[in-house]
Amino acid sequence: MRASIKPGVWVLGMLMAAILAVSATADLASRPYQLDTGLISRSISFENPTGAPGEGGQAASRLGPGRKGAAYRVFEPGETVQLADIEGPGTIRHIWMTISDRKPETFRSFVIRAYWDGQEHASIECPLSDFFGFGHGKVESYQSAVHSLGENAGMNIWLPMPFTRRAYLTLTNETERNVSIYYQIDYTINDAHPGDVGRLHVLFRRENPTTMKQDFELLPRREAKGRFIGALVGVRALHDNWWGEGEIKIYMDGDDEFPTICGTGTEDWVGLSYGLQQTPFMYHGANLSQGRFHSFYRWHLPDPIYWREEARITIQQIAWDRGLAEVEDDWSTATFWYEPVPSAPLPDMPDLEARTADLWEEE
Repeated sequence: MRASIKPGVWVLGMLMAAILAVSATADLASRPYQLDTGLISRSISFENPTGAPGEGGQAASRLGPGRKGAAYRVFEPGETVQLADIEGPGTIRHIWMTISDRKPETFRSFVIRAYWDGQEHASIECPLSDFFGFGHGKVESYQSAVHSLGENAGMNIWLPMPFTRRAYLTLTNETERNVSIYYQIDYTINDAHPGDVGRLHVLFRRENPTTMKQDFELLPRREAKGRFIGALVGVRALHDNWWGEGEIKIYMDGDDEFPTICGTGTEDWVGLSYGLQQTPFMYHGANLSQGRFHSFYRWHLPDPIYWREEARITIQQIAWDRGLAEVEDDWSTATFWYEPVPSAPLPDMPDLEARTADLWEEE
């Protein structure tokens, strides 16, 4: 006669099983020897746009069926193309992309959007270059914990993007030209995510110029629990002085006039000092600092910034001109954070003209 299991013991057993499943998949990169994770690997590209098993590489080229027949697609002016529509639960692990027209204006004219778990408004809405980690549309090869960029614009992002029911991604061509796109999205399904798992959010903002004595908002107020991952920031200096004395301010969970977390200067926040040097590191640094154009980043991965109810993040516009001075410059940012869904809509993204004005130009 089989022994009965008490309800409390059964619940505890199920809870332990769930914890073990989550821990088994928590850090795939540092534990590559774990095989029984329960995950299933999939990949989407134009060669397999659904990611379905056994469906890749069927298109024909002049070499015949299955011989590199759909490596890329031409995006027509104004066209929006579905990059992925994935049934969850799952996690996007990596996105790679490259583009045939590598002008700075083109990078800022393509917009990537991601919609998580049936939410009608996008949680990610960002120009291609800033989403993939380089400001002003200027390609300078580098690697960080979040991005890697090749000298011919092989663009990669490595932040995990979890979802419980559905992941839907699109790419829009806002140029007036035909442009070829190559891409691949690598993901897993069967991930054991709780319902309130943080979904990746990415917001693009630009003020050209900023407003005197008004701090630039990296993250406008969010009213949900979350975690700040960091930001890719582009600055075009509009004067000849050192522009980066402004402090980052992180307001959270009831902060009013003054923040809980306060930096000591812009270059200090990105882990540099006495100015900005073109020195890209794993979690911080600058991937461009030439003339008036600067692109830099800070990733709070080993030093997390969490909030429980609300957050707002700003950075001051302060320069050094024989002492501290308020200034106006051209600032843009792609800010990355996690929060659950349903989540509030993102603020409106700058239009095409505002995004593409005053970008990098080769001398």
